[in-house]
Amino acid sequence: MRNVKYKLIYYSKLAHLKGLTGSFGGNISVRVGEYVFIKGTGSVMGELTPSQVSTLTLNGEILSSVKPSSEFRLHLGVYRNRADVRAVVHLHPPYSITLSIFEKELPMITPEAELYLKKVPVLPFKPAGSVELAQQVSEAMKDYDAVILERHGIVTVGRSLREAFYRAELVEEVARLWYQKFIAPEKKD
Repeated sequence: MRNVKYKLIYYSKLAHLKGLTGSFGGNISVRVGEYVFIKGTGSVMGELTPSQVSTLTLNGEILSSVKPSSEFRLHLGVYRNRADVRAVVHLHPPYSITLSIFEKELPMITPEAELYLKKVPVLPFKPAGSVELAQQVSEAMKDYDAVILERHGIVTVGRSLREAFYRAELVEEVARLWYQKFIAPEKKD
């Protein structure tokens, strides 16, 4: 289980370094059998340590002394609805958040986006950490591998943490291209 925590820490720090999340925002989880490892509440992804990773069961029973992220219900809901998912990545990337204010779904600008993402809807705003958000996301993830949360961030899934992370990075790349094409030129005027 140590190896799982170190992978979670690696991708958490990578998300922070790449500007996909900042401050206390975002959380990543990994499922191993009936157990889920997730960033602890109040932890900073760029500074995450093994002692800041919480462990719970799929039923939500907390097994560690570390309190899980406030979004733990979202992660558990996705795992319950998708047996193929082994990792959930929730980040707060700036271009995706900006896109969420203007669009109803991510435009598939690149061939990679079409191939690996297919369709990424923007879900209506629900308060962070709420049961409503968890229900909305876990329901949407039955049909999608990535969603954008209005004014909040993104959620991606994968059969591995690597796959879920690179889907998140791809969503943000497409959102950045969209921004550069449709929003940035307006700022120059």
